[in-house]
Amino acid sequence: MNIALVTCQSLAQYAAPTVEDEDALLTRFLRAKGHRVTPEIWTDAAVDWPGYDVVVLKSPWDYFDRVQEFYAWLDRMAALGVPMLNPGARVRWNADKKYLLEMAQAGARIVPTHWLPRGSRFAPDALFAALGTDQLIVKPAVSGGAKNTFSLDRAQAHAAVESLELLLQEEDFLAQPFLPQIQTEGEWSFIYLGGQFSHCVLKTPKSGDFRVQHYLGGHIEPHAAPPHLLATADQLAARFAPDCLYARVDGVEADGELLLMELELIEPFLYLASAEGSFARYEEALQRVVAVS
Repeated sequence: MNIALVTCQSLAQYAAPTVEDEDALLTRFLRAKGHRVTPEIWTDAAVDWPGYDVVVLKSPWDYFDRVQEFYAWLDRMAALGVPMLNPGARVRWNADKKYLLEMAQAGARIVPTHWLPRGSRFAPDALFAALGTDQLIVKPAVSGGAKNTFSLDRAQAHAAVESLELLLQEEDFLAQPFLPQIQTEGEWSFIYLGGQFSHCVLKTPKSGDFRVQHYLGGHIEPHAAPPHLLATADQLAARFAPDCLYARVDGVEADGELLLMELELIEPFLYLASAEGSFARYEEALQRVVAVS
């Protein structure tokens, strides 16, 4: 296949010395399998997207900084009839974390979430009461890389009212209770390729932090998937990402069950280097999904 591997202008801020360049590793593997692979920046107006057999979203990690431009790009790709993985409609749905509400309404168990629409007031006392917590996580509905994500106790939340209301003038936010399991037990990521479970990692933040991203000092540990959590992740991937080349189900264990934090379908790091055979499974999934799309 002639493949466009979609990226962004700069990945430098997401690099970590302890983690290999997944884009480079994947490109090398796919080329060794006989595919033509060209990294393409999604904002580059000169790219001949219809000239590719398939366009694979890999690391457009700035999409949330320019989301309206990203939506327009998805519309253009659809109008051109460009085959995209993951599918454009699924990607658009996944870009705004309001998808979590839809998943919850469909029966998925998500982290309790209170939505803060653009232009609304930030009322910390009401949020602490509604969510039954003494520590809030506040983040944009369209975001990534822990951008504008805050962990606030009661005093910090009251001190942040003015700054958060300024942010709320620009976009929707959401508030959730801080989950201590992230620091004590870690956050699970279950990776699916072509609808089939591939591998699992456990992510923990550096000491004193709550963010698990590797480029923020988080630790990644390959781990056998706990069967009782995997069963739930399997159901979520099958129901909400049935047509996807890749999906990453992120969550924590609460009361013996998987509590969903994110379903990542746009540009997740897939931890391919952490699991033997994962690059081969990726290529097989690519062949399989393209064949039926």
